[in-house]
Order: sequence, then structure tokens, then C-alpha cells
Amino acid sequence: MTGGCVLVSFFTFMRKAYIRVLACFLLFAILAGAQQSSGKKSDPQTGDPYHHDWKAELYEDGIQDNSFLIEEAYNQDYGVVQHINNFTWLAQSKTWAYSFTQEWPVDPAPKNQLSYTLLAVHAPVIGSGVGLGDIALNYRYQLVGSGDARVAVAPRFSVLLPAGDSVRARGAGGVGFQTNWAMSVVFNKQLTTHWNIGATVVPTDKDTSGDQSSAYAYNLGNSFIWTVRPRFNALLETVFIRAENVFGPNHTGWSSQLLLNPGIRWAYNFSSGLQIVPGISMPVGVGPSSGERGVFFYLSFEHPYRKIPHKMK
Repeated sequence: MTGGCVLVSFFTFMRKAYIRVLACFLLFAILAGAQQSSGKKSDPQTGDPYHHDWKAELYEDGIQDNSFLIEEAYNQDYGVVQHINNFTWLAQSKTWAYSFTQEWPVDPAPKNQLSYTLLAVHAPVIGSGVGLGDIALNYRYQLVGSGDARVAVAPRFSVLLPAGDSVRARGAGGVGFQTNWAMSVVFNKQLTTHWNIGATVVPTDKDTSGDQSSAYAYNLGNSFIWTVRPRFNALLETVFIRAENVFGPNHTGWSSQLLLNPGIRWAYNFSSGLQIVPGISMPVGVGPSSGERGVFFYLSFEHPYRKIPHKMK
């Protein structure tokens, strides 16, 4: 079998696997939802389902919603905002990107969450320089469980605004739409896993010459989090992205990226409710991304932004 046939067979297998994983993912979410309506802990004295014990979180809980390249299925607690900074540098691609994300809970449950992501990019194109990338406006729904449940599922829908300059390869050049389904499963106190499956469509994607075409992409990912200490974790993430790139008017070609991302993260908790989580990892390309190496830096600030009503303390 020739190399081309091997690649075609591989990507045909990946497309079929994608559909199967999606079906299993949705089935698991439905079954999990039938078994539990909510995983939030209620106040042992009042039975309030919106109870949030800050003291217990400060002294007992460790790190939870601080993944790097993978999305966990935990919405923000009511009254708590998170500011997330990511920096990625890839040596072989000669690219780097900085992103800032801010996540806000919408309701006390909290079932609904809004967030936005700003991006600064240096693309692997001569003359690209550094500039603003596309902007993501995100909505996420806590479909199953919560941060206190053994199983949690949270689908996200995003609108991608073309703020980046497509001529300099900093953006798609057109409005895009993205969905990502995240599932988190806690096996025990030491091991937690997160699973992602998603898709992106840009109806009018543009290349650096201004040619445009519709373009599609899908992503798969998972991570294993080892709780060495409540405030110190080791993790291993796997990310696979298969995407179309525009090469001419109504002409696209597929490319793939497969990264393993081993890393560590640790937390500093303060009596005010502020939690600071730094982290670092070393992305390594395998398969279609063989030879790629890089570094990833993470920094999160999470804190209450309002006084919590007495019944929720």
C-alpha cells in the first residue's frame, strides 16, 4: 500500500471514529443526565441547592477548572469570575499565540455561562508580524452535573468574529461558528479525565491572497489529571485537529495536527476567595505533527466579584 493510500485510509478511519465517538458521547450524556439532575452540594442546614462553602473550598478543595488545551465541563460558580491567560509557542511552525479569556456565570444555578476570548497572534507568514486574532464570543450550558459531580457534561457554542487580518494569516477573514462538547469524569481523588469533541465552520474563510471558500474543522481531545497534592497536579493532554485550509477560490485542502501535552499546574489560595493557578507544559507533535516542539504557559485568576447572599454562604 502506498503512503497516499495509507493516509487516505487513516483519515477515513478518523472520520468514522469521530462519528462513533460523538454518538457514544451524546448517549453517555443522556444516561448521566437521567441518573442525576444536579451534582451541586446543598447546604446541610437549609438544603439550599445554590450553597457555596468558601471556607471549605479554600482549605479542602484543590485545582479543578484549569485545563490547558482541553476544556473541562465545569461552569463558573455563582458570583465567581475567572480570568485565563494562555501563551503557546511552537518551534517548527514558528508561531506563537497569546489568549485572554474571561468567564462569567449568568444565573445562580449556575446552568448558563458567558465568556469571551481575545487573541494575539504571530503567524508563520513573512511579514505577518504580531497583531490581533479573531475574537470568540462563547455560551456554555451545564447539561449534566457540576464541579461537585462525578460526571459533568457542558456543551459550548461560539461565534468567531473576524478581527484578525486574514492577509497576514492572523484570522479566518469571515464569521465562524464553533461548538465543543466537554465531558469530565472523576474516577477517584487522584484521577480525573476530561473529554472533548467539537466542530467549526467558517462559511467565507479567506487565505492570504484574499481567495475564499467555506471551510470546516473538527477536533477530538482528552486529558488525564493526576492529583499529586490538592494544589499540585500533573496532567497529560491529547489534542487532534483536522481542518480545511483555503488554497484558492472555492478550493481547500485538509491538514491535521496531533499534539501530546504533558504539564504541571499548582495553586495559591487566599482568604479573600482568590485562587491563582500558574502552569507550564511542553507540547510535542506526533503522527502528522511529528517533529513539532513547543512550550505552553498558563495563568488563571479566579475570585468572587460580588457579595454572596447569606443563604448561599
